[in-house]
Amino acid sequence: MTPKHPLAEVFGHLTTDQSTVAKRYRSHQYCPFNNIVPNCTKDKAKNPLGVCSIFHKNHPVITCPIRFREDWIITDDAARFFFKEGTKWSSLTEVRLNDKNGKSAGNIDVILVAYDKNGKVVDFGALEVQAVYISGNVRDPFEHYMEKPSERGLMDWSKQPRYPRPDFLSSSRKRLAPQLLFKGGILHNWKRKCAVALDKRFFSTLPTLKKVAQSKADMAWFIYDLELKEDKNTGAPKYRLKVVDEIYTEFTSSLFSITTPLQGNVGDFVKLLQEKLDDKLENPPINKTIENPF
Repeated sequence: MTPKHPLAEVFGHLTTDQSTVAKRYRSHQYCPFNNIVPNCTKDKAKNPLGVCSIFHKNHPVITCPIRFREDWIITDDAARFFFKEGTKWSSLTEVRLNDKNGKSAGNIDVILVAYDKNGKVVDFGALEVQAVYISGNVRDPFEHYMEKPSERGLMDWSKQPRYPRPDFLSSSRKRLAPQLLFKGGILHNWKRKCAVALDKRFFSTLPTLKKVAQSKADMAWFIYDLELKEDKNTGAPKYRLKVVDEIYTEFTSSLFSITTPLQGNVGDFVKLLQEKLDDKLENPPINKTIENPF
């Protein structure tokens, strides 16, 4: 059935899930995906926007970075890239990264730390998690649904203004590119490996990346999708996080690909300039004289 509303997951469950567990999570505004606190804190701590993913062309797209923390699959995947088999490691979240002048370059989403038998840090790698921005208004359908979730699981929101959709372009230009440029640049100069976890449909909108063998890579891209499965505890259908592809690259070439836009036709731009120039010459601006008040 094609959904007529944008909400794929609310507090970790389908809108049609009326199991006791789903009702409990909605009632208490719980986050099932290892948030720093038990509750969802997205957008507003006291009135969180509990939308984990939205529909795009009948498929869910992850719009909350915490959603990627399901069962900590992403750290297992990143550890395979960062460290040799058998390495003892742990993960730390939201670690501040400073530049040479002590100014913050931002927080690293997840740092994986390798340590020896005495607990001393011997290596580390950085994992950035990139959810997708939303254009339009997703709070209105969320709040409308939350008023009567038992009745509005299949609500029709299709004719409402500012219907929410994933904004893939802003996600790459305003978020992913700056993250790679600043935080990634520092880590690359330290000769540390980086990994990025992102949604399958978001990754498909990025420029083609030059792949290398894993042994030669200093950067990895882990691409995830949400797969609909039956929940073994409730019997209700539920989305589960699944890695669907792994791409290994060199940091410098990836940064160049992500931050360099594909140029349009210069002839089209010259044509636009000519049109504007012709219009200006044919309709010159009127110069108004201001009388001297003195």
